[in-house]
Amino acid sequence: MAPRYPYVLFDLGNTLIYFQGVWSEVVSESCRAAARALIRQGYALDEQGFAQAFEDLAEVYYRRREEEFTEYPAHFILGEALRAHGFANPPADHLRAALRDMYAVSQAHWFIEADTIPTLEALRACGCRLGLISNAADDEDVQKLIDNAGIRSYFDVILVSAAFGRRKPGPAIFLRALETWQARPEQAVMVGDTLPADIEGANRLGITSVWIRRRADNPANGQLLALHPPRVTIDALSELPALVGCSPAPGPL
Repeated sequence: MAPRYPYVLFDLGNTLIYFQGVWSEVVSESCRAAARALIRQGYALDEQGFAQAFEDLAEVYYRRREEEFTEYPAHFILGEALRAHGFANPPADHLRAALRDMYAVSQAHWFIEADTIPTLEALRACGCRLGLISNAADDEDVQKLIDNAGIRSYFDVILVSAAFGRRKPGPAIFLRALETWQARPEQAVMVGDTLPADIEGANRLGITSVWIRRRADNPANGQLLALHPPRVTIDALSELPALVGCSPAPGPL
C-alpha cells in the first residue's frame, strides 16, 4: 500500500545530523581559521582583530536574513569584511580557500544520528520520495556535511539557501522542492527542529509539519511553541515511517 504522505522533506542540522561542542567557541575558532588562511595568502591582517570583525559582521547579516528570508552567503560576508579592512574585490578563489578552512573546523563537530540511515532506508523502501532543505550560509559546507554523513543517495532534491537565495520559512524554497515531484503540499511532510523556519514554513503552505524535539526541547523553543505549533511532534526519526503511512499502518495525523 502506498504511503499516506509519499513526499518527505527534511532539515539537516539537528535533524539528520547533530552538533557536539560549544557553538560559540567553534564559531570563534572557525573565524580565526579563515583569518589565518587569508594571512597565508598574503593579506596583512591581525588574526584576532579580523576574526572578531568577521564574526560580528556575520551576526549582523544573520539577523537580517531572519527578517528578510534572503540568504547572505558566507563568501559575500567575508568579502565585505575584507573590503572594510581595505582589500577591495578579493578574488573568489581566495575567499573559497579561507571558507574551506573555516568550515573544516565546524564540520569536525557534526555527527550523523544513529537512526538517520535506517529511517531513510525504511522510507525509500515503502515508496516515499525524499528531499532535503537546509538554511545555511555556504552551499559547499552543507554538501560536505551531507557527504560526510553518507546520505546523498537517498534524496531526489537537495536545496541549500546559500545557493537558492531564499530561506525557510519563506515559501519559495519549499515550493521548489515540491516542484521536483509535481507534488501538492498536502502530500508532503516537513521534518525539522527549528520552529520558526521548518514548522512555520510548512504550516503556511499546508505541508504537514513534524517537529523533532530531541535536540530542540529547550526553554527558548518552549516559548515559540504557541506561535508555531507543529502538526506532529516526534522524539526520534525512527517514528517517521509509521507516521507517513508505511507499514504498519498508523492512525490519522
